[in-house]
Amino acid sequence: MRLGASGPHSTYQQLAHALPREYGLGLATPRRDENEPLICNTRRAVTLTCRRAHFVAEGEVTFRALLFVPRAQPADSFNRYGTKTDHIKLYVRRVFITDEFNELMPNYLAFIQGIVDSDDLPLNVSRETLQQHKLVKIIKKKLVRKALDMLKKIPDDEYQHFWKEYSTNVKLGVIEDPSNRSRLAKLLRFHSSRGAEQTFLADYVARMLPAQKHIYYIAGASRAEVEKSPFAERLVRRGYEVLYLTEAVDEYCLSSLPEFDGHKFQNIAKEIFDLEEGSQQKERLEAERAQFEPLTKWLGEKLGAHITRAAVSRRLARSPAALAATAFGWTGNMERLALSNAHQKADDAQRKHHLSQKKLLEINPRHPVVRELLRRVQDDPDDPLALDSARTLLRTAALRSGYLLQEGQAVEFADSIDSMLQRALGLPPDAQPEDEPEPAAEAELDAEPDEHDEL
Repeated sequence: MRLGASGPHSTYQQLAHALPREYGLGLATPRRDENEPLICNTRRAVTLTCRRAHFVAEGEVTFRALLFVPRAQPADSFNRYGTKTDHIKLYVRRVFITDEFNELMPNYLAFIQGIVDSDDLPLNVSRETLQQHKLVKIIKKKLVRKALDMLKKIPDDEYQHFWKEYSTNVKLGVIEDPSNRSRLAKLLRFHSSRGAEQTFLADYVARMLPAQKHIYYIAGASRAEVEKSPFAERLVRRGYEVLYLTEAVDEYCLSSLPEFDGHKFQNIAKEIFDLEEGSQQKERLEAERAQFEPLTKWLGEKLGAHITRAAVSRRLARSPAALAATAFGWTGNMERLALSNAHQKADDAQRKHHLSQKKLLEINPRHPVVRELLRRVQDDPDDPLALDSARTLLRTAALRSGYLLQEGQAVEFADSIDSMLQRALGLPPDAQPEDEPEPAAEAELDAEPDEHDEL
């Protein structure tokens, strides 16, 4: 039902009678408990609200407002993200003004519906003039605060459903709204190595190990992928909890959030990696670096077109090697998202720059493949089998780390795997498929050309 500036629904009292039919209650007498679900007859369907807030704000501007969160979000809501919505209806002195501008709610909270009624806004001005009025900005600020407080008070048993519907909105808010970033961060939930259920950041911090300083996270296409990520192997084995970011917006979200509760976030798929270790572990790491220095130098020279350098890893446990992004480079997950974006220039210089950036190759000093490669390099630095093994190690590390093989590397990798299969099956390394037999030549027909009678 659309309420007009004139007609049967122009006064506040008539609005109060109209609201029960459209929103389930009126502004005048908020008698229901905030935790009680409301039946809301929207234009399309009858749905339950997750939460509602009914309040009077005073100060520089006085207004009354009713806000509520629909239980379900339309499937095409993000196709219309940033466009005008009619979810918030503005009244001035109980007279309907407009529902066609977005100045009362930011884009990420556009799903919130409700009514705002103020006596302090001018009545006899155009909607365009009212939209630029300074009091509208104050109303927006207070509405956002009240909306976030309303979301924060959603009970735990209902929050899971809310998060399923509106998690992307909250994460976009962290990216777009720096002034409310700390409030929005308290609403975030992610999967983690702790268990199957999602966790709040506050709960993660409460479970941190005594010496832990950072909040660790890894991003990927699915939980199954990040659980098997080489970067999380040693952390999980040592009892550290790692957040699993599996939605497309997750890595952008935490990249915009510098810290939570005094603890900085750390993407464990990047080169910069801090892990609290004792003196004995540090001494062992230095000894391994010295032992494998011939191999790391050799890898840096032979694979210099693809890597910045090779180094002994502090985070690998089972995998022989992994590729870590530079501090400002793209991880495998970010690279996958960039390549899957259909709305981009054919020759994007920035994208090309990020895709061509070299990565850090980390090797596991305890893995038998790496130890055998060190022995071969020390015996003969020009060993062709060692070089072929190093290239295969690089490509498997790229795939294991979430990267795509670029510029023909996938075909080269497939060829090397084919050669390994031939050797494993006892075939000659230069064995080639048999030639296809030539088709038999067809007999030539010496038939005379047909003669046709002329008509």
